[in-house]
Amino acid sequence: MRMSRPTEVTYDYIKQRIMEGDYKPSQKLNESELSEVIGVSRNTVKKALLKLEQENLVLIETNKGARIKSFSLEEIINYLEIRETLEGLIAKTAAPHMTEERLLLLEETFEQMKGHLENNRFDEYSKCNQTFHAIIYEASTNQQAVEMVNKIKNQLKRLQIKTILIPGRTQDSLKEHQKVLNAMKSHDGNWAEDAIKHHIAQVRKALAENYTFLV
Repeated sequence: MRMSRPTEVTYDYIKQRIMEGDYKPSQKLNESELSEVIGVSRNTVKKALLKLEQENLVLIETNKGARIKSFSLEEIINYLEIRETLEGLIAKTAAPHMTEERLLLLEETFEQMKGHLENNRFDEYSKCNQTFHAIIYEASTNQQAVEMVNKIKNQLKRLQIKTILIPGRTQDSLKEHQKVLNAMKSHDGNWAEDAIKHHIAQVRKALAENYTFLV
């Protein structure tokens, strides 16, 4: 169901602050304060929060109101296991359909990622990382899997920039993306699947080993 313009603005405002970490896990959201800050009615805030609850970003409890959803380590690992399988399927179906134009964009994005890491621009690296995966998603013939992965990534986005700050993770991440790029260039679906699954598995391992550092 399409949201009204005020509800959409409210939804975007709250979601952006969740993604950027301004609103912390388990933080309570005050409907009256949000209504005043955004300049909308409390009913509009309620509608936006319901939409965010559907995306598993907000938890609404009877007589307690809404708070930012927090995830246990087990939940995060479970999500990444699901993502690993789905990303493998996406990469496998994308590799045979990678056009020269898409491969050029993928290579350019990878080179930008390399430059950002060399200059310790982790925010920019993270943005290019998203673009890198998005190019692959566009080439996939399984857009249902892409939709499911994007929902998972939305829920875990708060951890993305923190993950790259784990000691040693930056260079490992770059090497993993290089292997994915090489697989895409070869148009080899099985190789692409293995490369992307290895990448997500390493992300999962890094999160599991550094969970207390990240939360």
